Amino acid sequence: MAKFELKLPKMGESVAEATITNWLKNVGESIEVDEAVLEIATDKVDSEVPSEVSGVLVEILFNVDDVVQVGQTIAIIETEGGSVAEPILAPIQSNEPVAAQQIEEQISTVKTDLNFVPDFSESDKFFSPLVKNIAAAEGISVAELNNINGTGKEGRITKNDILDFVANRGKVQPTASVQQPVVANVQPVSQAQQPVAKVETTKNAPTSVNAGDEIIEMDRMRKLISGYMVASVQTSAHVQSFIEVDVTNLVKWRDKIKGAFEKREGEKLTFTPIMMEAVAKAIKDFPGMNISVEGDYIIKRKNINLGMAAALPNGNLIVPVIKNADQLNLVGMAKAVNDLGGRAKAGKLKPDDTQGGTYTVTNVGTFGSVFGTPIINQPQVGILALGAIRKVPAVIETPEGDFIGIRQKMFLSHSYDHRVVDGALGGSFVKRVAEYLEAWDINREI
Repeated sequence: MAKFELKLPKMGESVAEATITNWLKNVGESIEVDEAVLEIATDKVDSEVPSEVSGVLVEILFNVDDVVQVGQTIAIIETEGGSVAEPILAPIQSNEPVAAQQIEEQISTVKTDLNFVPDFSESDKFFSPLVKNIAAAEGISVAELNNINGTGKEGRITKNDILDFVANRGKVQPTASVQQPVVANVQPVSQAQQPVAKVETTKNAPTSVNAGDEIIEMDRMRKLISGYMVASVQTSAHVQSFIEVDVTNLVKWRDKIKGAFEKREGEKLTFTPIMMEAVAKAIKDFPGMNISVEGDYIIKRKNINLGMAAALPNGNLIVPVIKNADQLNLVGMAKAVNDLGGRAKAGKLKPDDTQGGTYTVTNVGTFGSVFGTPIINQPQVGILALGAIRKVPAVIETPEGDFIGIRQKMFLSHSYDHRVVDGALGGSFVKRVAEYLEAWDINREI
C-alpha cells in the first residue's frame, strides 16, 4: 500500500490560499480518480478539489473553515502498491528563518496532547491551523481571539499577532462586557487583493423579534460582499454623474441583426456586449479611469479588463472579468459576455475569472431600475450602472423644427472615486460612452 498526498491545487496566478468549506468524503471512504474530495472557497469563487488517484481516504489534515495555502497537503489517500509519498505534511510556506519554522512545527504538534481545545465554531472569523494550535497550547479562548486585532490579509490573525498577545497577556485590560462593532481602517491594496472591512460584531440575536419573524444568518458569500461594500465606502469618496442616452438606433439595429447573428455565431446578441464595447472605447479615450490607488500612489493600468456584475445561482452577485476588452470585436465581446455569464449562473467560474479587473459595469436595468448608484469595486476608481431601456416621449430636433416623438432611452449612472477622479473626468467619460451609443450606425455589419 502507498500513501498519496492530496495537495491544494493552484487556482490562478493571483490566488495563494483558499478556505475549506466542506469535506465531501470522510476518513475510511473510498475515492475514485477525479472524484471530488472537498469543497473550497477563495474570496469570491467556490470550487471542488478532485482526487488524482483511486484509493481510501485515511487522513484529513485540515478542518472546515481552515485557510490553506496553495501547495499544502490537505489529505492523505492510501493507494494500491508503490512506496509511501514523503513528506506526509506539506512544508511550511514562509520567508522566515528555518528556526522559526521549526518552532511553528513544534507548536502544531501540541494540540493532540492537550485537554483544552477551543470551540472555533463560536466565531465568524477564519483562524489558520497554526493560530488554532497556538491558542490550544496557550489556553486562549475564542472570545480572547476575537479581541485580537489581526494584521494579516483581511484582518486575519497572524502568528506574530497571537504570540504578541501571549507575551502581553497579563498586561491586557479586561474588555467591556458589551462589545461594540469595531471597523478597522482599510487601506487600498494590490490588484490581486480586494480589501475587506474587518467588522467584529457580537453573535447575539436581534433584541426585537416578533412572533413569526425568522432569523437567518448570512451565508459566507453574503458576509464577503458585506465586507467589500463597507470597505469600499470607507475607502473611496463616492460621487455620481448621470446622463440620459438615446439608444433608438442601437435598439433598431439589434432587433434587425440579432436573429442572423445567433444563427451564424451560435450566440445570443444582448445589449451587454454592445455597452461593454462602448465602455472599452471610452476608457481608451480617457485612460485616467483605468487606474487604481495604493496608499498615496496611483497605478495606471495598461490593460483594459472590464468586470461585469453577474448573478450566482444563490442570488448573490459576482464580477467576472473580460480581459483585454479593448482588443475584442463585437463578436468576441458577445462570446466573452455569454461565456462568463453562463458559467456564473452555473457556478462554474474559476478564481482567475474574477481577478484583474480595472473597471466594472453593472446592469441594474435587468431588474427594472431606471438608474442606480453602484459602489466601486476596489481597488478600481469607477463603476458604470446601465439603466433599463424605455420608450419615452422626447423632443426631436430637425432642420424643419422640433417635434415630439417616441424614442428608446436609458440612463447611465457613473460612480467614481473623487479622491483621484474629478468631476470633469468622471462626467466626460460617461458622456463619451453616451456619444458612442447615440452615434450607433444602424447599417453596421458584423
